Amino acid sequence: MELFYTPVENIDLKTQTLVIEGDEFHHLARVLRKTTGEKILVTDGNGLRCEVRISDIAKRSLDGEILAHTMVERPETSVTVALSLLKTPQRFDLFLEKATELGVSAIIPMITARTLSQPSKEKIEGKLNRWKTIILSAARQSKRFYLPELSEPLSFRKVTALQGYDLKLIPYELSEKAPDVECRGKKILFLIGGEGGFTDAEVEEAKAAGFSDISLGATILRAETAGIFAVAFVRTQLLGGESRAWF
Repeated sequence: MELFYTPVENIDLKTQTLVIEGDEFHHLARVLRKTTGEKILVTDGNGLRCEVRISDIAKRSLDGEILAHTMVERPETSVTVALSLLKTPQRFDLFLEKATELGVSAIIPMITARTLSQPSKEKIEGKLNRWKTIILSAARQSKRFYLPELSEPLSFRKVTALQGYDLKLIPYELSEKAPDVECRGKKILFLIGGEGGFTDAEVEEAKAAGFSDISLGATILRAETAGIFAVAFVRTQLLGGESRAWF
């Protein structure tokens, strides 16, 4: 069954009913042309898994009957990627899509010394809404029951000051250290630079904040590729174990 999302306030487990509105309703009813009586999967994006029968389709919303529901266990391993905003928006969008499919837990748009794209506060809300739409579409396609968290853009200094991570890594083109780290069961934060990479001062600042520099190989990767690689690197360590719960 296909997976769809609705906010927790639209789900009533006591009456075993839910409502789907907005873009999800449009995709479900107008694009896929689902009809009354069909069964679908629905989640609140925070682990709730509902098997639902469509009971009514109105002009702007859909009502569903919850046939069964369970909570999907949150994975023990989590990976957050702080990626510099990029000059070409489509490249940042690509990272959002692929990282979501691969199982990223959280995404932090970051502003570094060499970040070329620094949108005004007035434009941030529009960008966040577009990014959330991309993440939701990728999560739906990959059947994720936990949506990745999306932060507002943060400065490099604010990101390096974040606490609560077991492993903090900064891939750096001048590093010669292979990423020989155990990720399973840990909360991991990667810092990924934008066009031109990090400055030497930023690398030293990150190290002082507890980050370890690593190499992602001899070739220089584009920023979005490095971000995708970071998530995939963690995922490969979970194959055969936690990977089925990764989403």
